[in-house]
Amino acid sequence: MENQVPPAEMPRWYEFVRPVLSVTAQGGRWKTRDLRAAVIATVGLTRQQIEETLPSGGSRAENRITWAITHLSKAGWLDRPARATYEISEAGRAWLAGNPTGLQSQGQAHQLFKQYWDDASASTGAAPAFADPVTAADNGAESSTPEELIAYGVQRVNDEIAVQLLERLRGATPDFFEEVVVKVLLAMGYGGAEERGQRIGGTGDGGVDGLIDQDPLGLDRLYVQAKRYGDGNTVGREAIQAFTGALHGFGATKGVFITTSTFTKNARDFASSIPTRIILIDGQRLVSLMIKYRVGVETEQVYEVVKIDEDFFE
Repeated sequence: MENQVPPAEMPRWYEFVRPVLSVTAQGGRWKTRDLRAAVIATVGLTRQQIEETLPSGGSRAENRITWAITHLSKAGWLDRPARATYEISEAGRAWLAGNPTGLQSQGQAHQLFKQYWDDASASTGAAPAFADPVTAADNGAESSTPEELIAYGVQRVNDEIAVQLLERLRGATPDFFEEVVVKVLLAMGYGGAEERGQRIGGTGDGGVDGLIDQDPLGLDRLYVQAKRYGDGNTVGREAIQAFTGALHGFGATKGVFITTSTFTKNARDFASSIPTRIILIDGQRLVSLMIKYRVGVETEQVYEVVKIDEDFFE
């Protein structure tokens, strides 16, 4: 087994090609799960890399290893003698022996495997399954797996929506913004199933813009401060101190301060140093929460991605 120094970054799918062949070259038949685990051990991934997930929740390492296995099987370098079971072929052993450094780039992988996908496509009449996924990606997506490309595309859409959301919030009235922050917290589960929360901003609000009851009787309450600032206007320590004083006036021990801008370092340091628990949410985090919990946005399209059910074939 070719144990290596842990890679600084998660290997691309094509960088798993040689490790997959190296593991199977030890002999015997390998169940998919056992093969993936052995490859992870061979490459020497760190715990952080092993725990890295796709936005969909699946393991990024396992996804890339599976994609490498798919290509090797398509090329005939891995045989499938039984369901969800692989073993190296003579062609696979030959390539392994002749390529001690493995594959070094997406372009090299494309040239190597394209012929096998084209042959399969020609026989079925389907479009080629292997192609350069992205021709002008700007963050390395050209060497990602199809699942990662989907996640990458969704993230780009969400990033653009986040920018638009922040612009809308900054252009809204203070009253509307206060309503939004309460709705976000309720959508996150604060306030319980009955969504016990309300905006209380306005004259005589005591320095608090909203409150959320954490229990049916309102014995435990979460207090909210909302500041709608433009880009470049930061929330400083003085604002957090004022909110802290307001919380003390209500006899509260915890609160959430939400803004469309950012917090200064002094503000963050102060919030983390006092006994009163104050959570700071800046504009970027706010819009990401709005997208995650579907506040102010709606689902436009749903795409379903299928995969082989390994349990079904075992």
